Amino acid sequence: MSGKPAPCVRLRPLIDADVAVLSSWALDTRFRELAEWSPDWSVAEYRAFWRDLIADPPQDLLRLGVEHEGELCGYVDLHGHGDTRELGFLVGPQDRWGRGLGAAAAAAGLAHGFDVLGLHRVWAEAYDTNAASVRILARIGMVETGSGASGAFDGQPATYRQFALRREHWHPLAASA
Repeated sequence: MSGKPAPCVRLRPLIDADVAVLSSWALDTRFRELAEWSPDWSVAEYRAFWRDLIADPPQDLLRLGVEHEGELCGYVDLHGHGDTRELGFLVGPQDRWGRGLGAAAAAAGLAHGFDVLGLHRVWAEAYDTNAASVRILARIGMVETGSGASGAFDGQPATYRQFALRREHWHPLAASA
């Protein structure tokens, strides 16, 4: 780690004005590949997707925008029902990667899950070949619990590494460091 302070991020609901920003990330080929966004969709199709998702999200998905210095720089998902949810996070486009925003977003997602939603447990998974995401999950205090499905990441065979954190083991200051 560089010793730099973690970037300050804020979670907020996604709004119609975010559609253009989110859709523009599809123009970044490398981002689209690693985020597993379809290469077959046009920007107009991404706009329609985001407009529909913001207007009528699935009942089991809470997707919040991540803001840094007043700009939308990603989103956090808390997916599922009940007192256990899956955490997901994404920072875009790729020129924002490597700045600590992923860890800040993921930590903010944990805080929202535990403090706002009152969750008992949050889990997440990342491909073993996605070193940055694995590092982030460990850095925010999540504990590796096992392996999941196999697939591919960045053109390489990969297996999901699964992580979890229970509310009683969550330390918000450590997660944001």
